[in-house]
Amino acid sequence: FDPAGFCKKGDEKTFRNLRAAEIKHGRVAMMAAEGGVVHHFVKFPGFVEVPSGLGAVNIAPGSYGFIALFGIAGALELAIWTEAEDKVPGNFGDPLGLDQYNEDTRIRELNNGRFAMFAAIGIIA
Repeated sequence: FDPAGFCKKGDEKTFRNLRAAEIKHGRVAMMAAEGGVVHHFVKFPGFVEVPSGLGAVNIAPGSYGFIALFGIAGALELAIWTEAEDKVPGNFGDPLGLDQYNEDTRIRELNNGRFAMFAAIGIIA
């Protein structure tokens, strides 16, 4: 299903790249949507005086936390969470050994990620 025509018919490489990006953005959006609500109620030690919301990035130590989070996520993205040609896009294994990463779980994750992208934008707006 590609109503905007981003992928040429039969272009597996572009499809896999776009699907992997969609899954990654959905995962980030799910964490952002949850964090957008939780940060009003939970404060880490040392960050008690940091304001809630997007203004936290502009004030130390909130800016230090953002830089650390950005660096850690970038390192994980480049070193550990790399795509493999022999796996479906977004499949990084089953780190907890729950044996739940099947077709149904992937479809749910994709749909929840799509919804979370809209939710995160709504929280920011």
